[in-house]
Amino acid sequence: MSPASALCVVIVYFVLLLLISLFSSRNSTDLTFLFANKQSLWFLVAFGMVGASLSGITFVSVPGEVAASSFIYFQLVIGYIIGIAVIAIVLLPLYYRLKVYSIYEFLGIRFGYWSHKTGAFFFLSPSLYTLRSNYT
Repeated sequence: MSPASALCVVIVYFVLLLLISLFSSRNSTDLTFLFANKQSLWFLVAFGMVGASLSGITFVSVPGEVAASSFIYFQLVIGYIIGIAVIAIVLLPLYYRLKVYSIYEFLGIRFGYWSHKTGAFFFLSPSLYTLRSNYT
């Protein structure tokens, strides 16, 4: 693919995204964006999670990594698929039933304040380590 045709594909993609967002965001509020007015079905949220976790990098780099690593990386991809299925089948219906928005809220309700804070810390600590290692 030539650089010009690749650029055209990217431009068409972004224009299409812009048009979809313009048509789908009419009469929307912040609550609509953040919580979909609490009217989304759990399986639609699950599909949205999958879409949010994918990116252009995934489609460009993963096939090359799978080929270069003799399909060792493919085991990680299979693990992602299984993990997303567990989240969609077990956690999202639980979130909807309890009316919570995150695992941290669930931990707080189920196990208390310190469980909530500890879970949040474990999520943030790898991110903080990555930030710290990138700047030292």
